[in-house]
Amino acid sequence: MKITVVGTGYVGLVTGTCFAETGNDVTCVDIDVNKVTKLSSGQITIYEPGLEKLFERNLKEERLFFTTSLEEGIRDAEVIFLALPTPPGADGAADLSFVLKVAEQLGKLMTDYKVIVDKSTVPVGTAEKVTAAIAKNCKSPFDVVSNPEFLREGVAVDDFMKPDRVVIGTNSERARKVMGELYAPFVRQGNPIIYMDEKSAELTKYAANSFLATKISFMNEIAVLCEKLGADVDMVRRGIGSDDRIGKRFLFPGIGYGGSCFPKDVQALVKSSEDVNYDFRILNAVMDVNEKQKLFLLPKIKAYFNDDLKGKHFALWGLAFKPNTDDIREAPALYIIDALLAAGATITVFDPEAMENVKQIVGDKITYAEHQYTCLEQADALIIATEWSVFRTPDFHKISAALKHKAIFDGRNLFEVARMREMGYHYESVGRAAIA
Repeated sequence: MKITVVGTGYVGLVTGTCFAETGNDVTCVDIDVNKVTKLSSGQITIYEPGLEKLFERNLKEERLFFTTSLEEGIRDAEVIFLALPTPPGADGAADLSFVLKVAEQLGKLMTDYKVIVDKSTVPVGTAEKVTAAIAKNCKSPFDVVSNPEFLREGVAVDDFMKPDRVVIGTNSERARKVMGELYAPFVRQGNPIIYMDEKSAELTKYAANSFLATKISFMNEIAVLCEKLGADVDMVRRGIGSDDRIGKRFLFPGIGYGGSCFPKDVQALVKSSEDVNYDFRILNAVMDVNEKQKLFLLPKIKAYFNDDLKGKHFALWGLAFKPNTDDIREAPALYIIDALLAAGATITVFDPEAMENVKQIVGDKITYAEHQYTCLEQADALIIATEWSVFRTPDFHKISAALKHKAIFDGRNLFEVARMREMGYHYESVGRAAIA
């Protein structure tokens, strides 16, 4: 099948590459000339484990193409995916300007039947707006389908190739048949394609991410309560996670969620609720809890240094909002950096993938280390903000030799409290007993 993907960001590039991997001819369109030039020459523009190998193979076998021309990109395409940015506006609502602008252009260019697929995360009613924008200038038949993505950064290739489910929102039998054929290779093991109307599909994505964000924030609240009551959040997590009705996933406490999805999707669902005069109180609380949680370690750090961080130097491990990605959008590490700098501290950071992205935002306000252990040199304490695997079993002898104080403030609960006690560290984490 001939497919076009408009937008070569995270979702667009993963979508286009994975569809090419199953034998489709895929053309990806983007207005960024520099990005298209890099991609066409074989230079991948995002970090995602497993993607580069598929990207290189399908580019070499001429199933994957890149262009800046929308007209060229959609020529002979049967399905056109819109994987465009929908950033939050000042009021929290998703900005649909990129999506609707492309929809208007498509209406002027299409001459035969095509299925237009909203792959971007968009609010309820977007399919109707896209339909109207295309119809203004289009004389050929078309259908607009909602097909939300459920990709987790760090495991996106597996999520796409072996999805838990595929959600397709359409009331058109013709579009349903096309989409069913397209996704057939991905659901051979019985994972379902769930068909529904467009509005339900649009809401499904927001509801899923908002529910997961709620689980995270709930456990972060439990972690705070554990510290006040003398309980251990790890024990509580295991106790409730064994209940099938609750499940084990998304129960790990920490310093809040970040990334490109949870923050903006929760915010957008709250805004959609406000637009129909509904007060979504739970999600308002989720946003409030998460905002505070990002700086959960700061009072602990200040207390250890007698409320005076001026002149103190900190090592910070982890900048990405989660491991196995270079995405720093809404990353808790950025909030920690701002707070420490405001308090007069200096910082050296290390992250396996995200440092270049942070440099573009923070610049030379902080120092960037080439290695996780050189990051520690002359630091008064170590702060951990991202649970990269390489941080889980470090050389504690190197850590203690480099730090001025054997002090670790762990926002991801990487180490066992008892072991840290045995080694003589001042160790503070989230929802577990501190040791001095």
